[in-house]
Amino acid sequence: MDERASAHNSRDTDGDPVPVGTTARTSASRRNGVPVAAVVPIADFQALEDAADVLPAREAEAVLAGGEPTISMAELPADLFSERGEGAA
Repeated sequence: MDERASAHNSRDTDGDPVPVGTTARTSASRRNGVPVAAVVPIADFQALEDAADVLPAREAEAVLAGGEPTISMAELPADLFSERGEGAA
């Protein structure tokens, strides 16, 4: 990260992260020397959000391509409860 600021210093400057976030740099806030938050340019944040959406979709496609049996969301509760057995509370 290009900039580092303590949580205490952020309070002293009204904690305004926007000027840093509008540049092409990142900034990390630290508490007791441990990073607790980061301010990143919005393009980087959006790329991370997009990647977070793509990864589970790829994993699901791989499972479906494997040919394993699937069930619908309507069938899911019945399937889950049937695995507990009749004596389960």
